[in-house]
Amino acid sequence: MTIDRYVSAATRDNTRRSYRSAVEHFEVTWGGFLPATADSVARYLADHAGRLSAATLKQRLAALARWHWDQGFPDPTRAPLVRTVLKGIREEHPYRQKQAKPLAIPQLQQLDQWLAGQIAEARQHDARRLGTWLRNRAMVLLGFWRAFRSDELCRLTIEDITLAPGAGMSLYLRRSKGDRQAEGRLYKVPALRQCCPVEACQDWLDFLNQPSGALFRAIDRWGNISNTSLHPNSIVPLLRQLLSDADIDAAQAFSSHSLRRGFATWASASGWEIKALMEYVGWQDTQTALRYIEAKSPFEQALMQIPTEVASCCRSAALGERIRAKLPGINRSAHPGAATSSQPETPSGPHGNRSPLPETVRDGTAEQWGLPH
Repeated sequence: MTIDRYVSAATRDNTRRSYRSAVEHFEVTWGGFLPATADSVARYLADHAGRLSAATLKQRLAALARWHWDQGFPDPTRAPLVRTVLKGIREEHPYRQKQAKPLAIPQLQQLDQWLAGQIAEARQHDARRLGTWLRNRAMVLLGFWRAFRSDELCRLTIEDITLAPGAGMSLYLRRSKGDRQAEGRLYKVPALRQCCPVEACQDWLDFLNQPSGALFRAIDRWGNISNTSLHPNSIVPLLRQLLSDADIDAAQAFSSHSLRRGFATWASASGWEIKALMEYVGWQDTQTALRYIEAKSPFEQALMQIPTEVASCCRSAALGERIRAKLPGINRSAHPGAATSSQPETPSGPHGNRSPLPETVRDGTAEQWGLPH
């Protein structure tokens, strides 16, 4: 083992690729010189303000800083001029960070049913496609219920999986983005009554019949299974194609983070406390976790607690007032449905005149799915 190999291993592949691309953009595309000066870096930022987001420009600065640090040169990105220019860009060009659309539970169910149909058809008529569908179903369900990133899915290995059919499974992930100390982490996956990741992984492992190696492997159009893992960049187009084939609207708005955001949103709506959610997913920072949750506003939640009859009466009364204001000859002091009416009141449901709280449509609670809460 050489020193260079260990130095390379200290940085994630995705980070290394993005840094290399950023330095190339500064030097080749824009025509900058390395080592750079604070003035040239500031001009680079100004030239791309409005075209690139402040977050992207900040990532470019990190790449330039890393290049200068690796080469032993002073870091020009720390100069007050560069920091002031970046702050001004944020003020002049406010930018809302794009987020992946969360995959909702009904969409997950629709996709799982479609994949189950493809698996059943392949077992009867197209054996070469069976492995692809089994792998895809296991990858989608495991990625959702464990809120894995795409590179984490591609890093899972068979020898680090312990599976008990009908009970659950555990997976040891040797390294991930949030694992700063590279200590690895053990993940527990429960068996569920619907869209079960344990069942899907068991079916895929039985088909794969391999004692070790990558869990989710590349498969060609003829059904030949590679010994190498899927590339993380292939997860997004693969997921979008699956969603499109399953007739799920706006498939291009989803990404691999949609699985992570979808689970976080479902867990939050099901009553999980933020601390429990952070521990389950592996987030260290509360602000990071909150960005993944697409929760209803407190105002919407309060409106959902208004009994249906009250809301209906309020709307009817307001409509009646508007009608009486426009029509002449109507006694405006008379209220529709006053006590003088001889018509009996019709019960609104099994509780008679007292309507229960509205039955809000939920995607399922933790108890219904068999998850901890």
